[in-house]
Amino acid sequence: MTEAARVHLSKSAPEAYKTLAAFSKSVGRIADEAGIDARLRELVQIHVSQANGCAYCVRVHVERATKAGVTADDIAQLPVWRESGVFSDRERAGLELAECFTFIHEGGVPDDVYDRVGGILSEAEYVGLSWILVAINAFNRVAIAGRYSVPPRDDLVGEDRDAASGAAW
Repeated sequence: MTEAARVHLSKSAPEAYKTLAAFSKSVGRIADEAGIDARLRELVQIHVSQANGCAYCVRVHVERATKAGVTADDIAQLPVWRESGVFSDRERAGLELAECFTFIHEGGVPDDVYDRVGGILSEAEYVGLSWILVAINAFNRVAIAGRYSVPPRDDLVGEDRDAASGAAW
């Protein structure tokens, strides 16, 4: 298939995409109830999207992160979070868990990571964060498989609105 003929999953099967969007809203409620703040939520979603190579989702979540008070320096430090001192222990636990969920085929969530993360996050936080990671990995796969483009910065408001309504892309 050429890029011009690439199937656009969310437009080709809007019911499935709307179901995924509804799932994402449920995940958001679970994360809210668990106390997962917007900063941690967006940091892990950017990190997962970077790891997966999803430029579209990186763009969306950088925009949301800056609205949540995440700085450009924080975002720039994500690829080197292990060497950086800008993240809290809680954020570091979330970033480590994000990598395990993203590269799940490389051994799942190893016991040492589970124990380390579990020593920092409550069970409810672990569950909420885990569902965020499942959701962002799913959205990354939809966007990557469809080669969704990264719009110019001036079009983000429309893209974010469309994503929130379930009519994205």
